[in-house]
Amino acid sequence: MPRILACCCALSLLSPALRAQPGPSADARIVVTMGHYYGQSVPQLTAGDLTITEQFEPLPIKAVIPFKGDRAGLELFILVDNCANCEGGPNSGELAAFVKSQPASTSIGVAYIQDGALKIAQEPVADRARALNALSPPAGGKPSNPFSALRALIEGWKSEAPRRAILMITNGVDPKQEQYGQNGPAEEAIASAQKNQVTVFTIYHPSADYLNSDFEKIYSGQVQIAHVARESGGEGYFISFGPLPSLGPFLLDIAEHLANQYLVEFAAPASRGAGELRDIEVKSNKKDIDVMAPDRAWIPGSAGSR
Repeated sequence: MPRILACCCALSLLSPALRAQPGPSADARIVVTMGHYYGQSVPQLTAGDLTITEQFEPLPIKAVIPFKGDRAGLELFILVDNCANCEGGPNSGELAAFVKSQPASTSIGVAYIQDGALKIAQEPVADRARALNALSPPAGGKPSNPFSALRALIEGWKSEAPRRAILMITNGVDPKQEQYGQNGPAEEAIASAQKNQVTVFTIYHPSADYLNSDFEKIYSGQVQIAHVARESGGEGYFISFGPLPSLGPFLLDIAEHLANQYLVEFAAPASRGAGELRDIEVKSNKKDIDVMAPDRAWIPGSAGSR
């Protein structure tokens, strides 16, 4: 018998106790959102409808819990970028209608990005009048990076709500993007959203002087807001380089997404140290259902820790 084959046979005869044992596992969780589906009734997801993999290896799904009933609580921040001379137009009225239409289980906060800095006008509150009073058309400001403010909002957000989401309205243009390369504020905001299980939805709104702007930078901004939304498990919305004729259809789509979200708990090999973000892939097992989920999850360092 060749020596290599003999060694392989010997290894296969080892006692199970002497073979390499799997390391400890940890409980992880993500928020999964119903994407597009076919049919008139909204389907309900179960553990059998999803597959989660890490490096092509399936991870055991322990629970798929809809955010319904006593778990329906949501804190939603509307984050408006006061980009260079942005104009609100009739969109402010559409935002107000969106706020009024949200279920009673949703608390709404309002914040602005002014010259790149985060300005919170109203912490999440169930009182619709207080949220509406905090809404105002974009006031304008100098061009600045919007994603550092997004990260500041996420990391300063102290809440016991079952879930959290952000609707960010911005042109996504960062004047200093060339200095950051691939590891700029947008990537840092994505990491914060993924670690804290915050779903981000983005709507593109240009500056008033967009017709005189560098279209390559405008396109880059749209790519950035789509990237931030998708990697956090949300969705980005834009049609062209100009202002949207109406926010209504996109706000309706966001409202439907928020009404059909799930907490998904799964097991994964424990991380070293306190924990880390690791790449995962979440897929629907049904051809007529599309799901939205972050592409990384926070994996704790030991079983049962978060």
